[in-house]
Amino acid sequence: MTVYFIGAGPGAKDLITVRGAELLARAGLVLYAGSLVSRDMLEFCSSGAEIHDTAELDLEKQEALYIRAKERGWDVARLHSGDPAIYGATAEQMRRLEKLGIPYEIVPGVSSFTSAAAVLGAELTKPLVSQSIIITRTSGRASPVPEGENLGSLAAHGATMAIFLSGARMDETLAELMKYYPSDTPAALVYKATWPQEKKLCGTLQSLSEEAKPEEWRLSTMLLVGRVLDAGEAAESQLYSQEYSHRYRKASQ
Repeated sequence: MTVYFIGAGPGAKDLITVRGAELLARAGLVLYAGSLVSRDMLEFCSSGAEIHDTAELDLEKQEALYIRAKERGWDVARLHSGDPAIYGATAEQMRRLEKLGIPYEIVPGVSSFTSAAAVLGAELTKPLVSQSIIITRTSGRASPVPEGENLGSLAAHGATMAIFLSGARMDETLAELMKYYPSDTPAALVYKATWPQEKKLCGTLQSLSEEAKPEEWRLSTMLLVGRVLDAGEAAESQLYSQEYSHRYRKASQ
């Protein structure tokens, strides 16, 4: 018996990994984050699987289900949105499983920040523009952001930023970013990337602060910021240059 923490991806059913879909098909017990994971994912489950929406369960109730699955010899598929390594609330579950002597495995998934970039047709790292991506989130009641990771200290680097859960505090987030980035820095809001409800708004920090209505951009909103979002802002990598030699290809003479 094993508990599999499976990344469901950003929303679209066909963006779960092959491994994740195969494990869902054979799990006797499936736990999924119903507020974040599309129910379409449950189509991969076997007809006899026991399925629970964890939005209705506290950690103790989830632990009880793991114990029952162990007693019955069931594999468990614990379905998380995006990738379980990012804001997945998985570590607390793993600690409990270790105390119970229940083995677990993590199956990575497609993150919503890379999905948002795909929706925009953007590369988040460009030569001589930005080679770093800062992934962060706005502070929430359940999980406040540590003071040392406040938005200003991160924005001061001028790198590409991917800010999760940005819709709830959009006005103050944009205002804080403009203290460190020029107001004409390219920025984009992407809501529920790859879902049927997907929408996006592209512009600059200044234009988003003027045009975006916070009530129209709910919690599942990604804010991407950085010069990399400017299609005209680019220098070509040397990797594929005719003048560049490496172990697989010699430069043209």
